[in-house]
Amino acid sequence: MLRSQLDMTTSPHNFIGIYVSGTQARAALVSHDGALLETRVGEVTPKELIPQLAAIVEELGSKRGNVAAIGVAIPGLVNRQTDRVIAPRDLPPTMVEDLHGQLMRATGLRVELENDANAAAYGEYKVGAGRGARNMFYMMIGNGIGGAIILDGKLWTGASGFAGEVGHITIDSEGLECVCGNAGCLETVASAPSIVRRARERLYRDNTSSLSRLALNKSFTADDVAHQANEGDDFALMMIERTGKYIGTGVATVINLLNIERIVLGGGVMDAGSLILNPIIQEAKRRAFQPCFESTEIVASKLGLDGPPIGAALLARDAASD
Repeated sequence: MLRSQLDMTTSPHNFIGIYVSGTQARAALVSHDGALLETRVGEVTPKELIPQLAAIVEELGSKRGNVAAIGVAIPGLVNRQTDRVIAPRDLPPTMVEDLHGQLMRATGLRVELENDANAAAYGEYKVGAGRGARNMFYMMIGNGIGGAIILDGKLWTGASGFAGEVGHITIDSEGLECVCGNAGCLETVASAPSIVRRARERLYRDNTSSLSRLALNKSFTADDVAHQANEGDDFALMMIERTGKYIGTGVATVINLLNIERIVLGGGVMDAGSLILNPIIQEAKRRAFQPCFESTEIVASKLGLDGPPIGAALLARDAASD
Protein backbone atom coordinates (compact mmCIF):
# COMPACT_ATOMS: atom_id res chain seq x y z
CA MET A 1 0.00 0.00 0.00
CA LEU A 2 0.97 3.65 -0.42
CA ARG A 3 2.31 5.37 2.65
CA SER A 4 1.77 9.03 3.43
CA GLN A 5 4.78 11.26 3.99
CA LEU A 6 3.21 14.35 5.55
CA ASP A 7 6.38 16.44 5.58
CA MET A 8 5.34 19.08 3.07
CA THR A 9 8.85 20.53 2.97
CA THR A 10 10.09 17.65 0.82
CA SER A 11 9.19 17.02 -2.82
CA PRO A 12 5.66 18.10 -3.85
CA HIS A 13 2.91 15.67 -2.94
CA ASN A 14 -0.23 14.61 -4.75
CA PHE A 15 -3.66 14.08 -3.24
CA ILE A 16 -6.57 11.83 -4.12
CA GLY A 17 -10.23 12.83 -3.88
CA ILE A 18 -13.06 10.31 -4.21
CA TYR A 19 -16.77 11.07 -4.59
CA VAL A 20 -18.89 8.08 -3.55
CA SER A 21 -22.51 8.32 -4.68
CA GLY A 22 -24.92 5.44 -5.17
CA THR A 23 -23.05 2.64 -6.88
CA GLN A 24 -20.34 4.84 -8.37
CA ALA A 25 -17.03 6.26 -7.19
CA ARG A 26 -15.48 9.15 -9.13
CA ALA A 27 -11.85 9.80 -8.21
CA ALA A 28 -9.30 12.49 -9.01
CA LEU A 29 -5.55 12.68 -8.51
CA VAL A 30 -4.64 16.30 -7.82
CA SER A 31 -1.22 17.89 -7.53
CA HIS A 32 -0.15 20.04 -4.59
CA ASP A 33 -0.83 23.18 -6.65
CA GLY A 34 -4.37 22.04 -7.55
CA ALA A 35 -3.82 20.68 -11.06
CA LEU A 36 -5.97 17.71 -12.09
CA LEU A 37 -3.58 14.88 -13.05
CA GLU A 38 -5.75 11.78 -13.47
CA THR A 39 -9.37 10.70 -13.05
CA ARG A 40 -11.07 7.35 -12.55
CA VAL A 41 -14.70 6.23 -12.42
CA GLY A 42 -15.61 2.84 -11.00
CA GLU A 43 -18.51 0.85 -9.62
CA VAL A 44 -18.75 0.19 -5.87
CA THR A 45 -20.84 -2.17 -3.77
CA PRO A 46 -21.73 -2.09 -0.05
CA LYS A 47 -19.85 -5.28 0.85
CA GLU A 48 -16.69 -4.44 -1.09
CA LEU A 49 -16.58 -0.65 -0.70
CA ILE A 50 -13.31 -0.38 1.23
CA PRO A 51 -11.30 -2.80 -0.98
CA GLN A 52 -12.73 -1.11 -4.08
CA LEU A 53 -11.78 2.38 -2.89
CA ALA A 54 -8.36 1.15 -1.79
CA ALA A 55 -7.83 -0.32 -5.28
CA ILE A 56 -8.69 3.04 -6.87
CA VAL A 57 -6.22 4.77 -4.55
CA GLU A 58 -3.52 2.22 -5.37
CA GLU A 59 -4.11 2.59 -9.13
CA LEU A 60 -4.11 6.39 -9.13
CA GLY A 61 -1.12 6.55 -6.81
CA SER A 62 0.89 4.21 -8.99
CA LYS A 63 0.50 6.65 -11.91
CA ARG A 64 2.35 9.54 -10.26
CA GLY A 65 3.30 8.34 -6.76
CA ASN A 66 4.00 10.45 -3.69
CA VAL A 67 0.38 10.53 -2.45
CA ALA A 68 0.03 12.24 0.94
CA ALA A 69 -3.68 12.02 1.81
CA ILE A 70 -7.16 11.12 0.61
CA GLY A 71 -10.37 13.15 0.69
CA VAL A 72 -13.74 11.43 0.41
CA ALA A 73 -16.95 13.27 -0.50
CA ILE A 74 -20.27 11.73 0.57
CA PRO A 75 -23.89 12.82 -0.09
CA GLY A 76 -25.50 13.54 3.28
CA LEU A 77 -24.50 14.93 6.63
CA VAL A 78 -20.84 14.53 7.59
CA ASN A 79 -19.31 15.50 10.92
CA ARG A 80 -15.64 16.26 10.28
CA GLN A 81 -14.96 16.62 14.00
CA THR A 82 -15.79 12.97 14.62
CA ASP A 83 -14.98 11.72 11.10
CA ARG A 84 -18.40 10.11 10.86
CA VAL A 85 -21.14 10.11 8.23
CA ILE A 86 -24.25 11.02 10.24
CA ALA A 87 -26.95 10.64 7.58
CA PRO A 88 -25.86 9.34 4.15
CA ARG A 89 -28.17 10.48 1.35
CA ASP A 90 -28.12 7.66 -1.21
CA LEU A 91 -25.87 5.12 0.48
CA PRO A 92 -26.80 2.44 3.03
CA PRO A 93 -25.67 3.54 6.53
CA THR A 94 -23.75 0.29 6.95
CA MET A 95 -21.81 1.11 3.78
CA VAL A 96 -20.16 4.15 5.37
CA GLU A 97 -20.45 3.34 9.07
CA ASP A 98 -16.69 3.43 9.66
CA LEU A 99 -15.51 4.59 6.26
CA HIS A 100 -12.87 6.88 7.72
CA GLY A 101 -11.14 4.34 9.94
CA GLN A 102 -11.39 1.43 7.54
CA LEU A 103 -10.03 3.38 4.57
CA MET A 104 -7.13 4.69 6.64
CA ARG A 105 -6.24 1.15 7.68
CA ALA A 106 -6.60 -0.18 4.14
CA THR A 107 -4.40 2.47 2.52
CA GLY A 108 -2.07 3.69 5.26
CA LEU A 109 -2.99 7.25 4.28
CA ARG A 110 -4.60 10.12 6.11
CA VAL A 111 -8.31 10.38 5.19
CA GLU A 112 -10.63 13.40 5.35
CA LEU A 113 -14.42 13.01 5.02
CA GLU A 114 -16.69 15.80 3.79
CA ASN A 115 -20.20 16.39 2.51
CA ASP A 116 -20.30 16.35 -1.30
CA ALA A 117 -21.60 19.92 -1.69
CA ASN A 118 -18.94 21.24 0.70
CA ALA A 119 -16.25 19.38 -1.21
CA ALA A 120 -17.50 20.64 -4.59
CA ALA A 121 -17.70 24.18 -3.23
CA TYR A 122 -14.12 24.00 -2.01
CA GLY A 123 -12.95 22.78 -5.41
CA GLU A 124 -14.79 25.55 -7.24
CA TYR A 125 -13.47 28.13 -4.79
CA LYS A 126 -9.87 27.04 -5.13
CA VAL A 127 -9.54 26.17 -8.82
CA GLY A 128 -12.96 26.68 -10.47
CA ALA A 129 -15.72 29.25 -10.88
CA GLY A 130 -15.18 30.67 -7.38
CA ARG A 131 -11.57 31.73 -7.87
CA GLY A 132 -10.97 35.35 -7.00
CA ALA A 133 -14.00 35.65 -4.70
CA ARG A 134 -13.59 36.08 -0.96
CA ASN A 135 -17.13 34.97 -0.05
CA MET A 136 -19.05 32.35 -2.02
CA PHE A 137 -22.17 30.21 -1.87
CA TYR A 138 -22.30 26.97 -3.83
CA MET A 139 -25.50 25.15 -4.78
CA MET A 140 -25.34 21.53 -5.97
CA ILE A 141 -28.45 20.60 -7.98
CA GLY A 142 -28.69 16.91 -8.85
CA ASN A 143 -30.55 13.98 -7.32
CA GLY A 144 -30.81 16.19 -4.27
CA ILE A 145 -30.01 19.85 -3.65
CA GLY A 146 -27.20 20.80 -1.32
CA GLY A 147 -25.32 23.96 -0.57
CA ALA A 148 -22.09 25.20 0.96
CA ILE A 149 -20.85 28.49 2.33
CA ILE A 150 -17.36 29.95 2.10
CA LEU A 151 -16.75 33.07 4.17
CA ASP A 152 -13.49 35.00 4.24
CA GLY A 153 -11.83 32.22 2.31
CA LYS A 154 -12.87 29.40 4.64
CA LEU A 155 -15.55 26.72 4.43
CA TRP A 156 -18.18 27.62 7.03
CA THR A 157 -20.09 24.54 8.19
CA GLY A 158 -22.05 25.87 11.17
CA ALA A 159 -22.38 24.78 14.79
CA SER A 160 -22.56 21.05 14.07
CA GLY A 161 -21.05 20.87 10.59
CA PHE A 162 -24.28 20.79 8.61
CA ALA A 163 -24.71 24.38 7.32
CA GLY A 164 -25.76 25.14 3.76
CA GLU A 165 -28.75 22.79 3.33
CA VAL A 166 -30.45 25.13 0.86
CA GLY A 167 -32.43 22.27 -0.67
CA HIS A 168 -34.61 22.29 2.42
CA ILE A 169 -35.75 25.89 2.41
CA THR A 170 -39.51 26.05 1.88
CA ILE A 171 -40.70 27.09 -1.57
CA ASP A 172 -44.34 25.97 -1.25
CA SER A 173 -45.73 25.44 2.26
CA GLU A 174 -48.54 23.32 0.79
CA GLY A 175 -46.27 21.35 -1.49
CA LEU A 176 -45.16 17.72 -1.48
CA GLU A 177 -43.54 16.10 1.51
CA CYS A 178 -39.76 16.11 1.33
CA VAL A 179 -37.34 13.39 2.46
CA CYS A 180 -36.43 15.67 5.38
CA GLY A 181 -40.02 15.54 6.70
CA ASN A 182 -40.89 19.11 5.74
CA ALA A 183 -43.30 20.00 2.94
CA GLY A 184 -42.61 22.05 -0.18
CA CYS A 185 -38.82 22.18 0.03
CA LEU A 186 -36.82 23.44 -2.95
CA GLU A 187 -35.64 19.87 -3.46
CA THR A 188 -39.22 18.68 -4.08
CA VAL A 189 -39.53 20.84 -7.19
CA ALA A 190 -36.03 21.43 -8.58
CA SER A 191 -33.95 18.26 -8.03
CA ALA A 192 -33.43 15.91 -10.98
CA PRO A 193 -36.09 13.38 -9.85
CA SER A 194 -38.52 16.23 -9.21
CA ILE A 195 -38.02 17.59 -12.73
CA VAL A 196 -38.92 14.16 -14.11
CA ARG A 197 -41.97 13.89 -11.84
CA ARG A 198 -43.28 17.33 -12.80
CA ALA A 199 -42.69 16.61 -16.49
CA ARG A 200 -44.61 13.32 -16.28
CA GLU A 201 -47.51 14.98 -14.48
CA ARG A 202 -47.69 17.71 -17.12
CA LEU A 203 -47.49 15.24 -19.99
CA TYR A 204 -50.35 13.27 -18.45
CA ARG A 205 -52.75 16.19 -18.05
CA ASP A 206 -51.83 18.41 -21.02
CA ASN A 207 -52.69 16.99 -24.45
CA THR A 208 -50.69 19.66 -26.27
CA SER A 209 -47.51 18.47 -24.59
CA SER A 210 -47.83 15.12 -26.42
CA LEU A 211 -45.94 16.80 -29.26
CA SER A 212 -42.85 16.70 -27.11
CA ARG A 213 -40.29 13.98 -27.87
CA LEU A 214 -40.33 13.20 -24.16
CA ALA A 215 -43.84 11.76 -24.57
CA LEU A 216 -42.35 8.99 -26.71
CA ASN A 217 -39.85 7.99 -24.01
CA LYS A 218 -41.50 6.36 -21.01
CA SER A 219 -38.27 6.25 -18.99
CA PHE A 220 -36.82 9.70 -19.63
CA THR A 221 -34.49 11.36 -17.12
CA ALA A 222 -33.67 14.94 -16.17
CA ASP A 223 -30.70 14.66 -18.55
CA ASP A 224 -33.16 13.85 -21.34
CA VAL A 225 -35.24 16.91 -20.46
CA ALA A 226 -32.12 19.08 -20.65
CA HIS A 227 -31.06 17.46 -23.94
CA GLN A 228 -34.45 17.99 -25.54
CA ALA A 229 -34.50 21.57 -24.30
CA ASN A 230 -31.15 22.16 -25.99
CA GLU A 231 -32.65 20.62 -29.14
CA GLY A 232 -35.44 23.20 -29.07
CA ASP A 233 -38.30 21.06 -27.73
CA ASP A 234 -40.90 23.59 -26.48
CA PHE A 235 -42.21 21.40 -23.65
CA ALA A 236 -38.72 20.59 -22.36
CA LEU A 237 -37.78 24.26 -22.60
CA MET A 238 -40.81 25.16 -20.49
CA MET A 239 -39.90 22.57 -17.84
CA ILE A 240 -36.31 23.79 -17.65
CA GLU A 241 -37.41 27.42 -17.44
CA ARG A 242 -39.85 26.68 -14.62
CA THR A 243 -37.19 24.72 -12.79
CA GLY A 244 -34.92 27.73 -13.16
CA LYS A 245 -37.53 29.94 -11.56
CA TYR A 246 -37.79 27.62 -8.56
CA ILE A 247 -34.02 27.61 -8.17
CA GLY A 248 -33.94 31.38 -8.63
CA THR A 249 -36.35 31.72 -5.71
CA GLY A 250 -33.91 29.78 -3.54
CA VAL A 251 -30.99 31.82 -4.84
CA ALA A 252 -32.81 35.04 -3.95
CA THR A 253 -33.19 33.78 -0.38
CA VAL A 254 -29.43 33.15 -0.22
CA ILE A 255 -28.70 36.61 -1.62
CA ASN A 256 -30.99 38.32 0.89
CA LEU A 257 -29.60 36.30 3.80
CA LEU A 258 -25.88 36.42 3.09
CA ASN A 259 -25.34 39.36 0.70
CA ILE A 260 -22.77 37.01 -0.82
CA GLU A 261 -20.19 38.05 -3.40
CA ARG A 262 -20.57 35.07 -5.73
CA ILE A 263 -23.02 32.18 -6.14
CA VAL A 264 -21.80 29.13 -8.07
CA LEU A 265 -24.37 26.67 -9.39
CA GLY A 266 -23.30 23.08 -10.05
CA GLY A 267 -24.64 19.55 -10.28
CA GLY A 268 -26.16 17.60 -13.16
CA VAL A 269 -29.22 19.83 -13.58
CA MET A 270 -26.93 22.70 -14.61
CA ASP A 271 -25.99 20.72 -17.73
CA ALA A 272 -28.86 22.63 -19.36
CA GLY A 273 -26.45 25.59 -19.44
CA SER A 274 -27.80 29.04 -20.20
CA LEU A 275 -31.32 27.62 -20.69
CA ILE A 276 -31.55 27.18 -16.93
CA LEU A 277 -28.98 29.75 -15.75
CA ASN A 278 -30.79 32.69 -17.37
CA PRO A 279 -34.19 32.07 -15.71
CA ILE A 280 -32.41 31.47 -12.40
CA ILE A 281 -30.74 34.89 -12.64
CA GLN A 282 -33.95 36.58 -13.82
CA GLU A 283 -36.03 35.13 -10.98
CA ALA A 284 -33.36 35.92 -8.40
CA LYS A 285 -33.26 39.50 -9.66
CA ARG A 286 -37.05 39.75 -9.40
CA ARG A 287 -37.19 38.41 -5.84
CA ALA A 288 -33.99 39.56 -4.16
CA PHE A 289 -33.39 42.84 -2.38
CA GLN A 290 -31.91 44.85 -5.24
CA PRO A 291 -28.83 46.32 -3.49
CA CYS A 292 -27.89 42.76 -2.48
CA PHE A 293 -28.59 41.32 -5.93
CA GLU A 294 -26.47 43.96 -7.65
CA SER A 295 -23.42 42.97 -5.61
CA THR A 296 -23.80 39.24 -6.29
CA GLU A 297 -22.41 37.39 -9.30
CA ILE A 298 -24.32 34.22 -10.26
CA VAL A 299 -22.33 31.76 -12.39
CA ALA A 300 -22.29 28.10 -13.43
CA SER A 301 -19.62 25.78 -12.05
CA LYS A 302 -16.48 25.09 -14.07
CA LEU A 303 -15.42 21.73 -12.63
CA GLY A 304 -18.64 19.85 -13.39
CA LEU A 305 -18.75 16.22 -12.23
CA ASP A 306 -15.12 16.42 -11.11
CA GLY A 307 -15.91 19.16 -8.59
CA PRO A 308 -16.54 16.92 -5.55
CA PRO A 309 -13.44 14.70 -5.95
CA ILE A 310 -11.19 17.66 -6.78
CA GLY A 311 -12.52 19.57 -3.79
CA ALA A 312 -12.13 16.54 -1.53
CA ALA A 313 -8.51 16.18 -2.63
CA LEU A 314 -7.83 19.86 -1.93
CA LEU A 315 -9.49 19.61 1.49
CA ALA A 316 -7.17 16.68 2.24
CA ARG A 317 -4.22 18.75 1.03
CA ASP A 318 -5.03 21.71 3.23
CA ALA A 319 -5.85 19.58 6.27
CA ALA A 320 -2.52 17.77 5.90
CA SER A 321 -0.61 21.06 5.85
CA ASP A 322 -2.34 22.54 8.91
